[in-house]
Amino acid sequence: MANLDVDVVAPEGAVWAGEAIMVIARTTEGDIGILPGHEPFMAALVPYAAEIVTPDGRREVVAVEGGFVSVFSNHVSLLSDSAVMAQDYSLVQARAELAQMKEAADAGDLADDEMMHYKLLVAQVAAGEKYEALGAR
Repeated sequence: MANLDVDVVAPEGAVWAGEAIMVIARTTEGDIGILPGHEPFMAALVPYAAEIVTPDGRREVVAVEGGFVSVFSNHVSLLSDSAVMAQDYSLVQARAELAQMKEAADAGDLADDEMMHYKLLVAQVAAGEKYEALGAR
C-alpha cells in the first residue's frame, strides 16, 4: 500500500513535509488516525500535538495552534495559523509562559493576539510532553 504524502503548513511556510505511514491529529470531534487509503476528509483542528509516523518508524511531533486537516488521495494537509516542531522550542519555557498567561486567559482578559499565542503555548506543551514521552528529549 502507498504511503501518505504529508504537508504541515503555517502562514510562514512549510513546517514539515514528507512521507508517512500514519498521522494522528486532534479535531473538534476528537482524535483521528489517518492511514493510507483513508476516505476523503476535512475537519477543524484544535490546539494540540499532531504526530506523524514516518516509513522508517520515526515519530515527528508538531504543535498546531488550530486550523484544518484535509485528506484526499493519500495526501494529508495540516494547515494551521501557527505550527512548530516539538524539537524546535523549549518545553520548560513554554510551560512557564503558559502558567504566566493562564489566569488572564481563564478570566477572558487576553487580547486576540495574546489568545492566539496562549493557544499556541497549549499546543507546544502538549507536543513537547508527547515528544518527551517518546523518549526524544
